[in-house]
Amino acid sequence: MDWNDLLNRHGDKLLLFARQWGRDLSEAEDFVQEGFVRFWRKHSRQELPEPVAVAYLFTAVRCAALDRLRSDRRRVAREAQVEPVEPQFRSGLDAEYFAAALARLPAEQREVVVLKIWGELTFQAIADVTGAALGTVTSRYRYALEALRRELEEVHERQS
Repeated sequence: MDWNDLLNRHGDKLLLFARQWGRDLSEAEDFVQEGFVRFWRKHSRQELPEPVAVAYLFTAVRCAALDRLRSDRRRVAREAQVEPVEPQFRSGLDAEYFAAALARLPAEQREVVVLKIWGELTFQAIADVTGAALGTVTSRYRYALEALRRELEEVHERQS
């Protein structure tokens, strides 16, 4: 089966089909691309009659679109549960350095630190909110605290 030919002959129809789920053309193109990759991975070693291959392609595009939409809904729901929190510090020089150090952490680590310290959530609750594994959450917290400790020690050394 010539994959390029198949996509060239049916790409416009697949794109039109994907547009019903996409917010714009670009997102619909992503659905088609993801669907085609899924189709190719599953059926690249099979010789399928074209009508069957085309039906599978439409199915793969549909599944790719719906999977992405479900993922987006879950992400939005998680983000809605975690409102952006601006950490409150006691006044002082350390507070300024800590706020700046916190802002320099990777987003995943910063999220866990804010949820743990200011949100007062358990690690399991943080895992539930973020959708990350419990071990991943505890590792992010540990790495974040290590990075903050190192950075604050450097600040204190420079001040001394």
